Order: sequence, then C-alpha cells, then structure tokens
Amino acid sequence: MKRVLITGMSGTGKSATVRELAARGYAAYDLDTPEWSHWIDAAPDDTLTPEDGKDWVWQVDKVRMLLSQPREAMLFVSGCAENMGELFPLIDTVILLTASIDTIMRRVSARTSGGYGHAESERAKIAELVEMIEPLLRESADHEIDSSGPVEATVNQILQLA
Repeated sequence: MKRVLITGMSGTGKSATVRELAARGYAAYDLDTPEWSHWIDAAPDDTLTPEDGKDWVWQVDKVRMLLSQPREAMLFVSGCAENMGELFPLIDTVILLTASIDTIMRRVSARTSGGYGHAESERAKIAELVEMIEPLLRESADHEIDSSGPVEATVNQILQLA
C-alpha cells in the first residue's frame, strides 16, 4: 500500500482534493478536521500558528493508527500541521499543493462564516503564513502541484504522480 500526504497552505484545495479522491473511490481522509486534529496551547510568541496562543495540530496517535492499518489500495491523507513531520516515516509520498495568493484569498473568503479564512484577520494571518511556511513545506515535499485550476485536474496530476 502506498500512503500519500497532500499538504499545502489554507486555500490551496486540500479538502476539495480529498473529497474528489473519495468520490473516485479512493481511501481519502482530510486530517484538518476535528476528527483528526485539535487545538493546543502554543507559546504567545509563536508566530507560526493560525491563532495567537493556539495551534491546530494532528492527533498523532489517531493518525498513526490510520497510516499503519494494512491496506491493499493507496491511502490519501491531506492536511498541514506543525507536528505532521512526526508521521513522515509512515508516508511514502508528500505532494505539496500551491496556488497564487490571489487564488488562496478568493477561496478562503468564500468559506462560510465558521470556516477558517472567512474573517479578514484570518486572511491576513494566512498571507503571512504562506510566506513563512510554504518554503518549509516545499523542502519536505516530493512533488509540487499548482492547484489553481479545477480540482479534477489537480486530482488527475496527483494520480499520475502516485
């Protein structure tokens, strides 16, 4: 079984990509949901967090169990968390989704009022994190895909790479 992590910043299309993979019959999980992630306290001076004094991280034990389950087919997981590197030994391929800042801002501002990035302050934080975090994600990625186009095209590229 091959385990593929689809990562990227908020608004690059990770969740839409996982939904499309699942619709095509693949085992695909969005790890940026409360089922797989949770808020933790962070140092007030930690500027790499989505909220002051709070960080959204994977529930490592739960995600480890998901990644460790024997499967015959490919497993796709998506998400981006400060602690995801702990699970890299269980991941075969890391694919980074990227998009222009204009595309990201258009996508996150269209989210519902409870969705991260809907508020102007959250969009400002996303823009800041894209500059700081995306280069770090690029270092750990095996492949990079510009996800500015239709989600179907992004998924087709992922399937070619995986």
